[in-house]
Formats: sequence, C-alpha cells, structure tokens
Amino acid sequence: QVQLVESGGGLVQAGGSLRLSCAASESISNFNAMYWYRQAPGKQRELVASITSGGNTNYADSVKGRFTISRDNAKNSVYLQMNSLKPEDTAVYYCNALRKWTTEYWGQGTQVSVSS
Repeated sequence: QVQLVESGGGLVQAGGSLRLSCAASESISNFNAMYWYRQAPGKQRELVASITSGGNTNYADSVKGRFTISRDNAKNSVYLQMNSLKPEDTAVYYCNALRKWTTEYWGQGTQVSVSS
C-alpha cells in the first residue's frame, strides 16, 4: 500500500511563504503524475498543481505565479512552494499520486492557515 505523508503546513501571515513536502513510500517514478489538492471549509476539493513523471507542470489559475510544484526523485518527494500567500489559500492541502492513469493514492493532508 502506497503511503504519502505531507508536511510543512502551518499558520502564516498574508504575504508569507510556506513549503509543503510530500514523501512517498516508494519511488515516485512509478507514478504518471503527482498532484497537490486543497479543500477549504465548506468547499469542494480543488486541484492546485500537478507534475508529471516527465516534469511537466500545471497550475490552477488562482495560484499561477505564486506557487511552484517540484519533485525530487532521489528523495521520493514532491514539493509545493507557496509564496505571496493570501487568506483565501487557507485549506487542508493533500498530496495525490496517480499510477497507470487509473489508481490514485492520497495523503492525510496538512493544514495551511493564512491570516490577514
């Protein structure tokens, strides 16, 4: 069973930065793509950023230019660098891995809170 463990969340003031990490229990090269999602209270889970095994990235319009997703295959980890944080970025952030474009795995989530 694949395990994904997120870390790096916390409380930060608006304009600040956080770096989230997602450590996988196996080589992330085994996955077609990895994703960061977030879910704010009372809202649906939304896709924030993605990175394929080839390194192609995509971002939600709301975070373009502020967030950067990256991967370190040697450390079996994916990261989300979040800059210029806004109160509306407050959410639980989840790591997701997709295998063979059909099977997905989720982490337990890490809370990010941005104060105004």
